[in-house]
This record gives sequence, structure tokens and C-alpha cells, in this order.
Amino acid sequence: MTSEEIALTSKEELNAELKALLRKAYESGIDVEGGFECRNGVEHPDWDVIVTEVEKNEHSE
Repeated sequence: MTSEEIALTSKEELNAELKALLRKAYESGIDVEGGFECRNGVEHPDWDVIVTEVEKNEHSE
């Protein structure tokens, strides 16, 4: 399943999309912690993504 393509033009936009994806997965009961291999074929680089939960501070959004 793929979401509609969104043109990202900044790290802030990338962060917002990642935040939304992680929240959606968490709310669906998926354990989002751990490592994920993102294999992308020959036309794009491959990535290894590590997700860890961090302790909230008093100024957390």
C-alpha cells in the first residue's frame, strides 16, 4: 500500500510526514520500535531506519 505522493522540499516537511506515519502505525497497534530496511531498487538508494522511543520532556509537543 502506498500513500499519495507528496513533494517534500525541506527536512521539516520530512519530519512532519514521518511523525504522521509513526503516529498512524502506533495508533493501529503496530510496534514501531526497531530497525527497518528500506530497499528501493536500482534507481534510489537503500536505507536502514532505526526507530527508538525517547523520554518525553516537559516541553514536548
